[in-house]
Amino acid sequence: MRGWSIPLGRWFGVDFRIHTFFVLLAGVCMVFATTAGAAPAAGVALWLLICSAVAIRETARLLTAAWLGLRLRTVLLLPIGGLFAYATPESQEQANSGRAQYALAAAGPIANLVTALALAATLTGASGNFPLIAYPYITPAALLRSLVWIQVFLGILHLLPAYPLDLGRLLRNGLARAPMPSQSGPSPASRALVGLGQLIALSAISIGFMLHDPILAAAGFFIFIGAQLEDQGLFFQSVVDTVQMREVMLTDYATLSPSDTLADALRRCVHSLQEDFPVVRGQQLVGIVNRQRIVEQLRMEGNGYIQGVMSRTFQVAKPEDTLGHIIRRITAGRGLTLIPVAEGEKIVGMVSVQNLMTSMSLLAEQRKLERMDSSS
Repeated sequence: MRGWSIPLGRWFGVDFRIHTFFVLLAGVCMVFATTAGAAPAAGVALWLLICSAVAIRETARLLTAAWLGLRLRTVLLLPIGGLFAYATPESQEQANSGRAQYALAAAGPIANLVTALALAATLTGASGNFPLIAYPYITPAALLRSLVWIQVFLGILHLLPAYPLDLGRLLRNGLARAPMPSQSGPSPASRALVGLGQLIALSAISIGFMLHDPILAAAGFFIFIGAQLEDQGLFFQSVVDTVQMREVMLTDYATLSPSDTLADALRRCVHSLQEDFPVVRGQQLVGIVNRQRIVEQLRMEGNGYIQGVMSRTFQVAKPEDTLGHIIRRITAGRGLTLIPVAEGEKIVGMVSVQNLMTSMSLLAEQRKLERMDSSS
């Protein structure tokens, strides 16, 4: 999804991106305006109203996340709402459990529906004969009425049990998050939830075409795309949450000692494909250093010792930790490129971004061969 998005900048330490589907939605609104007998500019105005509804919804969710103490890394804005990427594994886990998931699921619809109520009261109060209840509710030919009903539409939309809508996300996290212990794929509940989301999306598309309502049809399309992505994500998540570190960690790797000189370490780098090296004293892990840091230090300060340039701040995994947990650490914005795997204080392997995909690919082939052997 990130590859199909446009950066909007960084505010309060959070990267904001807008998905290119918003451009598609602008085209839909302009076509809608033309078919409704309005100018294309009215379609652009309708698109801006949709953007404002999404902005109100996501502002409420951002304030809720800040109130809960969740740290965000990226917000990706879609025409039906936003997707959060969290800056720490702790924030990710907190957002998927306890009161946080309920608060985040409720914040968006409440914000849109309260905004709709306030706008309706203002418009009907300013003009006693304001045509608030008139079909079509959302049209470029009546932008003030659309201003109210877009907020209502977005708020009610997220009360449908379809991912990535709020209620669908809540149901998935609460009921269909974990695979069954005896299977390696998504749980039946998760698959059923994704299927329900696709069914709702197709129904919205069909009804939208029958009623000549492109907004409803577009909403169904965006829900369907989200459900498809969720179906793929569930399978990937079910795999990574069953793979343990001992299955993918590197056991053949080079280490450095704190007393090694930078020149000696550079010679080791020449004969190794590793980018990152565990630094050990005996069998105890005491630090991590990468080859770029070694080269930079040699250029700036000349020769020295590894203990002077190694990082003493690092995270350690256990052999029984799941790959999903480690991936969340690596992608949590902490700049991690290597995670040592240790039993007690003894390092027994390591996992790096450099080798992770290769290890996963080889593990998949190994499991495939094991299944073939067991079935023959």
